[in-house]
Amino acid sequence: MNLGQTVFAQLMEFLPTYDFQLCVDRYQGNRYVKDFSCWDQFLCLAFAQLTGRTSLRDIETCLRAQHWKLYHMGFRGRVSRATLADANEVRDWRIYRDFAQVLIGRARELYRDASWGVDWSETVYAFDSTTIDLCLSRFPWAQFRRRKSAVKLHTLLDVRGSIPTSVYVTGGQVHDVNLLDQLLLEAGAFYLMDRGYVDFARLYVFTQACAFFITRAKKNLQFYLRTSRPVDRSPGVRCDQTIRLTGIRTRRHYPDALRRIVYCDAEKESRLTFLTNNFSLLPLTIAQLYRARWQVELFFRWIKQHLYIKAFYGTSANAVKTQVWVALSIYVLVAIITKQLGRDQSLYQILQILSVTIFEKTPISQAFFNVADETENMNFAKQLNLFEF
Repeated sequence: MNLGQTVFAQLMEFLPTYDFQLCVDRYQGNRYVKDFSCWDQFLCLAFAQLTGRTSLRDIETCLRAQHWKLYHMGFRGRVSRATLADANEVRDWRIYRDFAQVLIGRARELYRDASWGVDWSETVYAFDSTTIDLCLSRFPWAQFRRRKSAVKLHTLLDVRGSIPTSVYVTGGQVHDVNLLDQLLLEAGAFYLMDRGYVDFARLYVFTQACAFFITRAKKNLQFYLRTSRPVDRSPGVRCDQTIRLTGIRTRRHYPDALRRIVYCDAEKESRLTFLTNNFSLLPLTIAQLYRARWQVELFFRWIKQHLYIKAFYGTSANAVKTQVWVALSIYVLVAIITKQLGRDQSLYQILQILSVTIFEKTPISQAFFNVADETENMNFAKQLNLFEF
């Protein structure tokens, strides 16, 4: 590796530039562009995510302070906050969504054999959303309540590796359950969802697609009991039943049988009622699988703490979606690097190292190996250590 390259330039070499250009050409992103290309825009936003820049002026100031290094870091256009603002406003956000999907495909391939606490070979997804509050006067297109705007990130997470496979960015007014219509269901896969996604017409689509869902039943569920199987109550399972819905609408929307499992969590002193269309797994396995849904909650918490998606560089829907997708691209890129370099640090530690070495001219692998010995003795127990398998 060229020792004269900055860490940032070496980091960007892990990106498939040919695939990026295909995404740009697909949406004619560089049409009529003379100076500041889509690649320059991506590099600016990637730099902002890696170093914690909070505004366009902040990005401009920091990059211009190192202007003699920018060409060798991959920049070809002049960095200006006005030019970057215009690019975020008008260049199609789908360019960066499609490119992020390319990176997600590579990351899933790298983490396909990763362990996640359950001895399981089938694909398991967790689906949920998180809300980012916004100012109504600046983001009127995302009005959520009478005096409030918000953006929702609806995320389908592959629990093996905590890789987001699909992300949908909408205004806060869009109900979570509507995004079930956007999912491309995978036969044989398991989908974990909370009871906010209980819509039996949509859940029946999972059954028709030969996919399995595990969710929680609402308290007012109307059903009649068909059969009840004996269970071992010592692990916490209280009942394992086959039911049919009896509600006027629900029995029409979901005409097949469902499986109802009641489980008592001794640690949290809670009683959970699960619904699933899988009748072959042990009831305790169903409860253990649903526990993995918590990974999507950890993912949301992590990206809000360590990526810059709570304050946006632009106010249009296009600018917001562009920033979110570039942030997710960096998240997945660091996950790829962590795996390919065989590092055992957490994703948090990798990002912290990159943030202070981004302009240094040292091999990227050496930057991680040169971490002071004291960090190994520091207590990171409270951090979300993703990708430690």
